[in-house]
Amino acid sequence: MSQPKFSLIQKSLAWFVHIFTASGILAGFMSILAINEKDWQMAMFWLIVSLFIDGIDGTFARLFKVKEVLPLMDGKNIDYVIDFANYAIIPAYFFYSTELVEEAWRLPLTFLILMVSAIYYGKEGMVEDEQYFIGFPVLWNMVVFYLVFVFEFNALGNTLMILTLSILHFVPIKTAYPSRSKRFKFMNIGVTFIAILTMILIVFSFPERNIWMSWIMILSLGYFTGLAILETWLKD
Repeated sequence: MSQPKFSLIQKSLAWFVHIFTASGILAGFMSILAINEKDWQMAMFWLIVSLFIDGIDGTFARLFKVKEVLPLMDGKNIDYVIDFANYAIIPAYFFYSTELVEEAWRLPLTFLILMVSAIYYGKEGMVEDEQYFIGFPVLWNMVVFYLVFVFEFNALGNTLMILTLSILHFVPIKTAYPSRSKRFKFMNIGVTFIAILTMILIVFSFPERNIWMSWIMILSLGYFTGLAILETWLKD
């Protein structure tokens, strides 16, 4: 069967999507530069930019039929590389560069974040039918955000948080994939949208802390935690 022919415009749009996806690594690199300057606001801002790119590039890919137009390019592989950098390596460096835990624990916990993330990516069925992540997903960017900008745990509390989430990578809980989950899809997207907007406001208000914005993020976390419990243990 002959391959369908696509126009120059279709091919250009498909390449645009891959380039857009790849630009997430540039946002990640900008975050590294900001971490080096201990500019936590800009470091997190660039991680939010990368989160935004990752959140919408799939929509563009489906809209412009990227798989059909460029069958020899695999956007998922590009995505995996960038996600591991922006959701594991760079947040681990962010964590290491802060004073969230005692000095003696900084490097061991940073190594733990990197090791469990790498092993998690090797799991078969990491994403179940593109609706759920199985186990706590590699979202250390969000963990660092909460520990630096929302919660005010002491060093012990931060240490326990890292240890707990590292274990949860390998507990078979169903964590919603907001943009692709079928149940409560519009609610999930709505909560995610509000959370990202609030994240931006919190980051640019830092070091001042607004209790109402913090509570929005805590309630957002509670929503997805409750959804994971529902889907894992309470769903018929």
